Parts: sequence; structure tokens; C-alpha cells
Amino acid sequence: MHYFPDALRGDRPRDVIRRSFIIACVAFLTLIDLFGAQAILPQIIRAYSIDAASAGLAVNAATLGMAVSGLVVAWFAASIDRKRGIWLCLALLSVPTLLLAVASNIWIFAGLRIAQGVLMAAAFSLTMTYLSERCAMTAAGGALAAYITGNVVSNLVGRLTATSATEIVGLSGSFVLFACLNLIGAFLAYMVIGSRDETAPRSAGSPSKAWKTHLANPSLRSAFFIGFSILFLFVGVFTYVNLHLIDRFGLSETAIGLVYLVFAPAVLTTPFAGTAVNLLGPRKSLFISMLITMLGLLATLSSSLWLVLCGLAIVASSTFFSQAAATGYISVEVRSERAQASGLYLSSYYFGGLAGALVIGRINSIYGWQGSVVALSIIILFATVASQSFRSISRQEMMI
Repeated sequence: MHYFPDALRGDRPRDVIRRSFIIACVAFLTLIDLFGAQAILPQIIRAYSIDAASAGLAVNAATLGMAVSGLVVAWFAASIDRKRGIWLCLALLSVPTLLLAVASNIWIFAGLRIAQGVLMAAAFSLTMTYLSERCAMTAAGGALAAYITGNVVSNLVGRLTATSATEIVGLSGSFVLFACLNLIGAFLAYMVIGSRDETAPRSAGSPSKAWKTHLANPSLRSAFFIGFSILFLFVGVFTYVNLHLIDRFGLSETAIGLVYLVFAPAVLTTPFAGTAVNLLGPRKSLFISMLITMLGLLATLSSSLWLVLCGLAIVASSTFFSQAAATGYISVEVRSERAQASGLYLSSYYFGGLAGALVIGRINSIYGWQGSVVALSIIILFATVASQSFRSISRQEMMI
């Protein structure tokens, strides 16, 4: 049951706006923990008397939990109640978040971050599956784009909120605040999406058979690789470009914090990804967005700070756009066992983030930012080629 059964329904412009806003809010409250902790590394370093590498590893341990969670949710998808799973994961997410406020050492901190990652990814995967299963094909792209938009907002606002809260109420207080936000997200999902699924139980097919079916589809394999490439690129750029900005332009830590504002344009562009997929098709949309990403990345090699910042804004906007287009394609291409497909995509996505942090970190330490740009450009080219294996989706098929 849910208390606002019509909140996500309707095709009128105001219905679409309301639905998109609610979906974006759920996404925002789902992933805000992931990005918030990344912005307070200096405070974590001081609190636990550790070096930057150890702190970074502990904070990004959430990504490991997310990658594993995507596979687990995909395996047990047939037996998971989508609605109950979403709000329950968000409610449980508040527990490790609150415990971070009293974590006595960095190992406990890292373990709690992994637990956060498991619950965030489970809620994320179930929400994506629910939207792709319940929305018409033409609405699914917009709904998923709205969810990715909420992801973008959490990326920006989560970082700014964490830094501000830490300055006002301290490190522990900031985690208490984020735990409260998790509970608000659970309440919103409970009231609007629903407390439990009232439809007939799904037939529990073999998860391994579903995985084999999806992985045997060349266009889905390409979609999974594109997901891997997107977060590989995003983490590779925004983890190590700060070092380049400090070395090349002498920016202070305060100024580096303001660099997060380059995510702001993505809030405006990502909602249009659903429309682009409907008008241009997923293949052409991804091809264009990847080329734009390449241009933005090359701009970061400029000797002009403003041009570098513009390049970063382009990279942020185009990568989030690409993610929305890729998830929109999966929602159209996959007609059964959608939870397994979503789980495989998200696991590929988060494993890409882990790989990006490790590979680009190593390349950056040896060859600097120029070497990193070369490696990232190769990934973009591979992803661009992969997008061309997407099946052409007709307008009539989008209406099914």
C-alpha cells in the first residue's frame, strides 16, 4: 500500500514534473552519503591520525559494497519485493551512517562504509528496476533521467552539506545529519512508492540463466561496458584533477572545494537525457555525449583555469547524460528479468569506479595529468565504439 497512489502517475506536463521531482528526491536521499564523505577527507585524516591514502581507501570502500550489492540484488531479484526493499534499505542505511559518528578506528569506519554501499546500491538497483517495470517505455527514459538527476544533485549538495555541517557541528554531527536524511528518504519512499508490492509474486527463474541471457546479448554487454567506462572516467577525472589544479594553478583547499560547483550544469542537462533518447535513440545519444565528453576532457589540458573549469563542467554533464541514456536503453532493451539486468549494469558501473581510482591513480603518479588524459581518452573511445552496437529502437517500439 501507499498513501499517495497517484503521485507517480499521469501523462500531463504537471504530472511528469511531479513524478520527476519525487523520483529525483528519492535518488538524492539514497546517494547523498556516498558523496558527502568524500568531501571531508581532511577531517577524517585528523580524526583518525592517518595518511591521505588510508583515508581515501576507507571512504571509497563504499564503492566495493555497492559493486557487490548490485550482483546480490540481481541474483535474488525475483524474490525481492521492490517497494518494500526500497524503503527498508533506506531505513537500514541510517544505522551504519549513525554508527560512523562513533567509529573508534579507521577499520570500523571502512566496514561501515562498505555496509552503506551495500544498502545504497540495493535501494538504487531496486528503484531503477521498479521504474523500468512500472513506467511505459516513453516515460521510463524520463523517469530514469530524473533519478540520475537526483544523483547529480546529491553529488553536488552532498559534498557542500558535508563540509558545511562538519564546520558547524563537527565530524560526528555531520554523520548524524546524514542519518536523518536517510530516514527522510525511507519515509518518502514508503509514502509515495509504497510499503509493499500488491501485485502477484514473480516467477522465480534461474538467476544464472537470466545472467547468461543478458550477457549473451551484445548490446547489453556494450551497455554494461559503457556503465563501467562512465564511472571509470568520472572517478579518474574528479579524484585526480584536484592535484593538477593545485600544481598547475596553485589553488588553495578552499578554492578546490568550490570546484564541485562544476556539477551544477549537469542538474540542468541530465533531465533532458530521457527526451534525447526518445528523439534520437540511445545509440546516437550516447555517441554524441561521448564525443562531447572527449572535448571537455581535452579542455582540461589548457593553460587557462577558466577553460579547465569549463572542461570539467562539460565532463560532469556529459557523463551523467551518458549514464541516463545507458540506463534508459536497458529499460527498453530488456523485457524480462529487468532486476538482473539493472544489477549487472550497476555492478559494472561501480567496479568501473574502483578500476578508475586504481588505474588512473597509478598513471597520474608516473605520467601526471597529461598521461591520465591520454588513458581516459582511450576509455572514451572504447565506450563510443561500444555504443554503436546498440540496437536501433523504433518510435513504435518505444510506445510499447
